[in-house]
Amino acid sequence: MAAPTTPMISVEPPRSVFAASRAALGALVKRDLLVLRKNFGEFAGRTIMQPLLLVFVFLYVFPSIGQGVGSGGGTAGESDFATVLVPGVVAVTIMFQGIQSVAIQLSQEFGYTREIEDRVQAPCPLWLVAVSRVLSGATQGMISAIMVFPIAAVVHAPGVHAHLSVHWWIVVTLIPLACLAMTSLGLVLGTTFEPRNIGLMFGFVVLPLVFLGGTYYQWTKLAAVKVDGFPWLQTLVLLNPLIYIAEGMRAGLTDASHMHLYVVYPVLIGFCVLFLSLGLRNFRRRVLS
Repeated sequence: MAAPTTPMISVEPPRSVFAASRAALGALVKRDLLVLRKNFGEFAGRTIMQPLLLVFVFLYVFPSIGQGVGSGGGTAGESDFATVLVPGVVAVTIMFQGIQSVAIQLSQEFGYTREIEDRVQAPCPLWLVAVSRVLSGATQGMISAIMVFPIAAVVHAPGVHAHLSVHWWIVVTLIPLACLAMTSLGLVLGTTFEPRNIGLMFGFVVLPLVFLGGTYYQWTKLAAVKVDGFPWLQTLVLLNPLIYIAEGMRAGLTDASHMHLYVVYPVLIGFCVLFLSLGLRNFRRRVLS
């Protein structure tokens, strides 16, 4: 008499790996946005202060005391500088928010709070934890751009007017891409610099990016800076991702001369892929070390 056979028991997961990863990613991002909502006053103050002081000094104080940038051309020259500066302020705000929301937070979580240990214990891949930080930071960057643009557009001295002409298709496509690129850069910096070396990050990385990133001038005007006929500075700043954001914002918010958009978009996408790849690799190394 043959022995009875044991029936095979098969258990299928209630949802696919993709669906589970998507749910985990959504939960991580929602958690960060919930914290943002509860601390929105602090977020708004941190976001607004630096751009507000920048436009207040350059576009209100300087013209009021007769030392405005471009004042050699009268109020018309000062208005031209305001037209150049407003998109630059939006671009630098996106960069600062991307670095602060990712790099600074990661330095704290890898440092004294050790919060990163709780996050990586979630039943999801390590890369998903890093991507959630990038996406939540990009959301904060978009909110920052929306908050800062009206301030930069209206805080001017009497007679000084930024000549703005909003091209919406550029704005609504460029800002999310710029935010992703800058938060990906924040992931690279946050996983590269030790918490005790954050000051070095600002001194040797962030400040050069700001001053050589087209915040205060147009990239097209740098052709005048030459050595033996070679526009060395205009070529050098092409290594700076901020220059593409600033030039793209000038294309989206003004009719001033700017870098061609068929250069801006592909290069920003390339920087986004590069920074995200490096950041994910560094994140895995830091977590598993």
